[in-house]
Amino acid sequence: MEFTQESILRDYRLAYRSRETSLLGRREVFSGKAKFGVFGDGKEVAQVAMARAFRPGDFRAGYYRDQTVLMALGVLTVQQFFAQLYADTDPEREPSSGGRQMTAHFATRMLHEDGSWKPQVDRHNVAADLSPTGAQMPKLVGLAYASKLYRELEGLEGLEGFSDRGNEIVFGTIGNASCAEGVFWEAINAAGVLAVPLLLSIWDDGYGISVANDHQVTKGDVSALVRGFKRAPGGRDGFDLYTTKGWDYPGLCETYLNAAEIVRREHVPAIIHVQEMTQPQGHSTSGSHERYKSAERLRWETEFDGLTRMREWMERQGIASAEELDQAEAEERESVKRIQREAWEQFRAPIEAERRRLVALTSELANSAVAAEVAGVRQRLEKMASAGRRDLLAAVSEILVATGGEDSSGRRELEAWRREQLEINQRRYGSDLYSESSDSALRVPVVEPIYGPESPTIPGFQLLNACFDQALQRIPQLIAFGEDVGQLGDVNQGMAGLQAKYGALRVSDTGIREATILGQAIGAAMRGFRPIAEIQYLDYLLYALQIFSDDLATLRWRTRAGQKAPVIVRTRGHRLEGVWHSGSPMGGIINTLRGIYICVPRNMTQAAGFYNTLLRSDDAGLVIEVLNGYRLRERLPDNVGDFTVALGRPEVLRAGRDVTLVTYGACCRIALDAAEWLDRVGIDVEVIDVQTLIPFDRDAVILDSLRRTNRIVFLDEDVPGGATAYMMQQVLEEQGGHAWLDGEPSTLSAREHR
Repeated sequence: MEFTQESILRDYRLAYRSRETSLLGRREVFSGKAKFGVFGDGKEVAQVAMARAFRPGDFRAGYYRDQTVLMALGVLTVQQFFAQLYADTDPEREPSSGGRQMTAHFATRMLHEDGSWKPQVDRHNVAADLSPTGAQMPKLVGLAYASKLYRELEGLEGLEGFSDRGNEIVFGTIGNASCAEGVFWEAINAAGVLAVPLLLSIWDDGYGISVANDHQVTKGDVSALVRGFKRAPGGRDGFDLYTTKGWDYPGLCETYLNAAEIVRREHVPAIIHVQEMTQPQGHSTSGSHERYKSAERLRWETEFDGLTRMREWMERQGIASAEELDQAEAEERESVKRIQREAWEQFRAPIEAERRRLVALTSELANSAVAAEVAGVRQRLEKMASAGRRDLLAAVSEILVATGGEDSSGRRELEAWRREQLEINQRRYGSDLYSESSDSALRVPVVEPIYGPESPTIPGFQLLNACFDQALQRIPQLIAFGEDVGQLGDVNQGMAGLQAKYGALRVSDTGIREATILGQAIGAAMRGFRPIAEIQYLDYLLYALQIFSDDLATLRWRTRAGQKAPVIVRTRGHRLEGVWHSGSPMGGIINTLRGIYICVPRNMTQAAGFYNTLLRSDDAGLVIEVLNGYRLRERLPDNVGDFTVALGRPEVLRAGRDVTLVTYGACCRIALDAAEWLDRVGIDVEVIDVQTLIPFDRDAVILDSLRRTNRIVFLDEDVPGGATAYMMQQVLEEQGGHAWLDGEPSTLSAREHR
């Protein structure tokens, strides 16, 4: 974009529009129309400069101050901003999340209605924001890593629409205080090692809520700390580093255009530390910055406000007169107010229609024995200034309780209205936690393993190796990486020899950095790759658990099926032979990873089947291999690359009549051994392998067993109250198994210590 008077004035108008949106948004929260607000005021000038360097196909992943750059790129309108502020659930009006995320958490819709990918090369792409500080950083590594793969990896010609030969760069943003987070340092280290085209902006307004920089980072200056990452002139290793001022429009434009061009051309990462930024309204609507900023600091922020400085510069340069700028500002103020009113009316319209329908239904209870009480509820409902759906459901519940025992057409209609609304709300607020497309892992056809007379019996690790080998042959966008995965072929040899066969970009080593191993997978998957990310041991998953839980597990849900990342995480555990490297913290995993399918195969044949299933789906999954199983010998299926195992379908390993024993993973062998011993004393045990903890027994196989045995035990190596308690809840409560018990249900777990 050329620098003309018109384009510069357009930048100013857009920055001013964004500021007015922030100011009015804050007032809307304080008026009670919205619950909470966080805004991008003070960051406007730097972001219009950033937008000048953005190109179609590029990605942005950042934090919740970036409304201006997205407005400048045309992927966010003022109307959409206010729709999100009000939590409008219509994805046409609020495309970022369908009302599921709070204000300033943005995303572009990267999927068609059927769940297939939209082209990415011809649009500006925004990876879905999330609130935890610094949590955007691991994903940035993966988004940029995809550009490197598209530039350097051969055989991707069929992946159209994702990349223009890797020329896309990824713009990351983070606040100064979040640079104190461990994932910040892990991510920039990983980006430097991988040499990926990442341009990271640090918005530095001197504070993290009330805590100043000297309490956040050593020396109080992030730039001073990242100098060790600076690359030498003409070198490849390291970052290009820039500092600039958040109020200096021409300096910002020059910096962004220059930095982005180098990142794009040379595929090296860069950091732009934007200093002396302001935050005129403080951190959010939950507090006032006057409580912690000195009078001197507040005066400085007024003087060095980016809009004020940009306006002064424009007047000095003769770009626009004071009168022209006054007129432009007045027009933008009125436009924002008009759009805000329209957004509010659009948000309210369907709720008001629901209220009118409910009021009409209550009128049909005029002959009720409690007609006066019903009329009181109706009048209260009619007088509410801005009734919400919760108010409507509360009112109808109150009426149904009051009219309990009556049987009238009016009451039946109210009951039907309530059922209908609950069903609608289940979709409105709860859909898309997992894939609902035709590529869902739950819809992958079951292909049984085939064995012939010549099928060899081999160690489990070799069976897995054969599975991965065929997958890498079949799927050109399949990549695998993790600690010791490349040259060594993983610590248990499941990938042995595959780097030599497919190259170091397909099967790769990484550093010891679990959070960014997962982030590398998330970002790459969002750009069309199918990553298998290895976390060496199940215990190590704790390092990545926050990213796993807050980003990957919620991605599809929090974008209302607007984005997906079909990542497969491979790990191993279930041994309990030491404090570390052998644990089984399954309760913590299943309760933080709803949104991820969790496979717990008992052997490597089942594990291979799960990998084949997940690779044919668009769901994310975690496969936990049995640590003691790699040397155990299993028959190699003739169709090792094609057979699949259904998710959520337990397998009865041993039929029995006296008690149902439910378990998974390494405990299956223990359970079968125990069942043989118990048979000697006349107790006939039915042993069931659940195979997946999420989803859990979709066909009620365990309930069918319980109907016959009337007794049940849940066994695993987790702590008491962990996954065994989860399995018990699923069978007794969700499946209704309590009705078939003749004895007390029991859990048999490991101890509380490790």
